[in-house]
Amino acid sequence: MRTVTGLWRWRRNPLRRGTDLIEAWVALAAVALLAVAVPAVGWFGGRAVDASMRQTIGRQHEQRHRTTAVVVRGSADHHVRAFDAESAREHDLGRRVIANWRAADGSTHTGTISAPLREPHPGDTFPIWADHRGRPVKGPMSTETAHLHAVLAGFGIAVLAAGLVECARRLVVRHLVRRRYERLDEAWAEAGPDWGRTGAGS
Repeated sequence: MRTVTGLWRWRRNPLRRGTDLIEAWVALAAVALLAVAVPAVGWFGGRAVDASMRQTIGRQHEQRHRTTAVVVRGSADHHVRAFDAESAREHDLGRRVIANWRAADGSTHTGTISAPLREPHPGDTFPIWADHRGRPVKGPMSTETAHLHAVLAGFGIAVLAAGLVECARRLVVRHLVRRRYERLDEAWAEAGPDWGRTGAGS
């Protein structure tokens, strides 16, 4: 509102300089971009990231399959906890056990993996995710996690766009101020030598 008021005040002000009007229009354009363009850029950016994340989830579901592991015996490893970057929180991975499981092609695999069981015993079963080679992998990213990443990305893009608009405005204003001082120096150079002299028009 102050920008619009300032622009209206400069319309017919006899002291108005050309750079004053330009600065007011630049400020008005920056306000319009911050109010309309920046949110739109953030929204479209978030949508693009969301679509990309959904494609990633689709590929993960194609490359990974859920199977059942059977505990053979316990492992000497201790209780395991790990930080999951995809969900941004710590997960309890349970205890390490030696287990058997089947791959998508029907082949049987044996290895040491983390069982989400408090006290695993031989014969206990639990679900795991495996790749096309039968190697244990993390499960596909959830839709909720993908959406959260998209929202954060959209917000970050909007903040970046707002910063670019503000930087552009400041650069223009800086150039205008420099131009004003240059014109003031030029005017002073012309009037300065005759300042205060009788009959010099001052």
